[in-house]
Amino acid sequence: MIHTKKNSFIAYLFLLPWLIGLLTLVIGPMISSLYLSFTEYDLLTSPEWVGLKNYISMIDDRRFLNAVEVTLTFSLIGVPLQIITALFVAILLNKGLKGIGIYRTVYYIPSLLGGSVAIAILWKNIFGKNGIVNDFLAYFGIQGEGWISHPDYAIYTLIALSVWQFGSSMVIFLAGLKQIPNELYEAASIDGAGAFGKLRKVTIPLLTPVILFNLVMTIINSVQVFTSAYIVSEGTGGPANSTMFYTLLLYLKGFSYFEMGFASAMAWLLLIVLAIITGLVFFSSKYWVHYED
Repeated sequence: MIHTKKNSFIAYLFLLPWLIGLLTLVIGPMISSLYLSFTEYDLLTSPEWVGLKNYISMIDDRRFLNAVEVTLTFSLIGVPLQIITALFVAILLNKGLKGIGIYRTVYYIPSLLGGSVAIAILWKNIFGKNGIVNDFLAYFGIQGEGWISHPDYAIYTLIALSVWQFGSSMVIFLAGLKQIPNELYEAASIDGAGAFGKLRKVTIPLLTPVILFNLVMTIINSVQVFTSAYIVSEGTGGPANSTMFYTLLLYLKGFSYFEMGFASAMAWLLLIVLAIITGLVFFSSKYWVHYED
């Protein structure tokens, strides 16, 4: 018993730095932001309790409603496209081709660099008025737009950037594909199934647990887009607020307009909505996710 207590003490001693960080850098700020969400706080004076005012005022805040619409559009289009692209490329890279490791690395690199400022600047230049995209269109006699600066197209350039960063999901899909027994494909071939039949009857059903994981993670990442939106729009939310994402408005409310109480309320609302969406996805999974017995 004494030996067990001693081992437990040593274990907790090793965990102590992490526990201190958890309490001081995560739980503490979360509790503080929850309190601030019920106050008016400008970072310069003491918080003033206002109850649910910040949450209620969101209903009448046009920029807030626009940010919700922009983020929703981004997620509804970007999440399915990223997952489909990642799955398609993973299936291609799952073949025993020569030098396949190089291809896997090349496709994964964008995920490593995608959240960086440099890539956001590069993307801005690619889709700018004098960017590579318009140079390519000019060869066919097509007059290109300033895609980044056009309110009708700016959001889609960022969706394209999101889809381009499919590397992490692709690697997870590759791991899932490796776990599917070849015997199942052989049995499907004997039954006369073609490539599409194998995909629909074997690959997709056995990959549904992996699809569930990638779906949840991609949804969470899609509503937290900040760096690319901030750099591309230069912190303004783009033309006609077309790239004013939820997190970008949250940042501006807190650190540009000094409405920290409102920003804290936005953060907690985002957490609640994400929890609800994730819960609904997991609830629906019992109808479409198949686990091996």
